[in-house]
Amino acid sequence: MTTDLAGGFERSEVPSRGGQASPLAATKHFSPYFMISTVIIAKNEEANIASCIKSVLFSDEIVIIDNGSIDDTVSIAKKMKARVVEFPLEKDFSNLRNRGLEEAQFEWILCIDADERVSEILKHSILSELASPRYSSYFLKRRDHFWGSIMKYGEVRNAYVRGYIRLMKKGEGKWSGVVHEIYQDSKPSGFLEGFIEHYPHGSLSEFIRDVNQYSSLRAEELHKKKKTTNMIEICIVPIFKFFYTYILKFGFFDGHAGFVYSFLMSFHSFLVRSKLYMMKS
Repeated sequence: MTTDLAGGFERSEVPSRGGQASPLAATKHFSPYFMISTVIIAKNEEANIASCIKSVLFSDEIVIIDNGSIDDTVSIAKKMKARVVEFPLEKDFSNLRNRGLEEAQFEWILCIDADERVSEILKHSILSELASPRYSSYFLKRRDHFWGSIMKYGEVRNAYVRGYIRLMKKGEGKWSGVVHEIYQDSKPSGFLEGFIEHYPHGSLSEFIRDVNQYSSLRAEELHKKKKTTNMIEICIVPIFKFFYTYILKFGFFDGHAGFVYSFLMSFHSFLVRSKLYMMKS
């Protein structure tokens, strides 16, 4: 048997809650002091869900919030002993994540997407920190992989350097925002070493499809907030967006991938404002 970083206890020495063995018992972190629920948001992720689940098998439970998959995502997840919660046709990403917070059974919750993986370094950082936690939530850095490159600049710079809150104590906060959801916690947050490895946009066509989908959701969100736009913004903002991410945030250091990423995200800005303008009409 092996020991872990969070206390060095063997699995046979630690009973599970309720005295019943979990389906994930063989891969848990073996600590009597804390238990982790991993919540994964997924929709039509049959190509990614297995790798994602494998990266978080140290969790005490894995909950899939499935947003209406029509492929084999759900069947693959169930075969891997994850608990699947059907939540179809939900466009608000914060609602999806908050449902995950509600469904999670244990004190600590790790939130990731199906196209993400938890690295070994991050796994050990989580287990070590939660053995004696100093905060109620933690920023986890994200490393984006695109076109065979690791993106470090431009649009994803903040994710790479600072990260986002993805590890939290149950009941301490909630998610807000339809598309670019943010976890809100009134208490200070900590930072952990290691990365969430992110594999979005498997092809250029997928990237364009996602840009179209998310721009529609963002436009709807702004429309509900009574936001408006005009032709000047539609023409000028995307140009400044490209200049900001590609030049000022050094997106050119990411090579060809950096150019494509900055260009398509500026196109996203164009679509958001164009769609919002059409809603007004």
